[in-house]
Amino acid sequence: MAEKIKVLVVDDASFMVKAISEILNSDPDIEVVGSAKNGKLALEQIKLLHPDVITLDVDMPVMDGIKAVRHIMLECPVPIVMLSSLFSNGAISFEALRLGVVDFLPKPSGAISRDIHQSKQQILERIKLAYSVNIKNVHRVRIQPLKAEEKLNHSDEYQHLDHLLLVGTTLGGPNTSIRLFSQLSPKLATAAIVIQEVSPKILPAFAEEFNKYSAWHIREVTDGALLEAGVCYIGSNDYTLTIKTNENNQFYIALSDTKEKPLNNLFSSAAKIFNGQTIGVLLTGLGDDGSEGFSSIKKYSGVTLAQRSETCVYPNLVECAKEKGVVDKVIDQSDLVTEIEMLIKDHESDLLLS
Repeated sequence: MAEKIKVLVVDDASFMVKAISEILNSDPDIEVVGSAKNGKLALEQIKLLHPDVITLDVDMPVMDGIKAVRHIMLECPVPIVMLSSLFSNGAISFEALRLGVVDFLPKPSGAISRDIHQSKQQILERIKLAYSVNIKNVHRVRIQPLKAEEKLNHSDEYQHLDHLLLVGTTLGGPNTSIRLFSQLSPKLATAAIVIQEVSPKILPAFAEEFNKYSAWHIREVTDGALLEAGVCYIGSNDYTLTIKTNENNQFYIALSDTKEKPLNNLFSSAAKIFNGQTIGVLLTGLGDDGSEGFSSIKKYSGVTLAQRSETCVYPNLVECAKEKGVVDKVIDQSDLVTEIEMLIKDHESDLLLS
């Protein structure tokens, strides 16, 4: 890198500031340019020092991390990597990702985190990835908690499972998937599976909180879970999902610890079972995972959609798929909901007429 990545460290614990600063300054491409003990001071430092990335704690006096994110993204947008011991609090992790932080990493062990150096490589990697984010495409998702009567009741409004909607993304993706499943109708003959870059430590609480804001039933992916229409299963790309059929001809999710190309594995296994009723969607992300899986979906007559790269926080994932010629249609982020609903409803109409 021609210039070093300038980082502001925000944490009220002096030990943490020192530990994180030592980790970051150990990399020749990164320089810690300052620190702040709370969100209010962080805002002042951002405007003064113009850092490229900030690390941000949640539990701080005067102005906590969540309030700080709101102000930062409105007043002086900068890529944010959150480091917090409060990862088991779903309201916090969900809110941070909804507001547009690049990533939410759990501190290794509690508030003091004396073993934080064990996470050195991950922290350095995330800082460098945050530096490359397209910050103008980072937007908060505006949502409201659902009333009980707005939640789809499976016993009253059950839909047959005729389709499978697969959504693949990596870093920066949770914000986009929150937007998608807070708007998409759950009254479709489909289940949905989302793979995104979220720590498995955060995922259960994140899914539980997400469920409060979506008419879909949002569930964390679990091994052996049966697929149901109206349910969105959220998984992490820290493991691999495969779609299988049991002895009762029910569709279910099988998990493994393998991390190699999880999107390709999910897309390919689903396409072999759901054939033309498979819809694959690639959103913002890094790398080339998903392209081979998209090829399998097309082979089995399914449909592949990709978010328009100009609206992505990271365009790599969709650009790789487009370059390989495996994307049926490129869709603006604001039109994804309409496009998906039309695809499923049109296919259902065709089945009724045939």
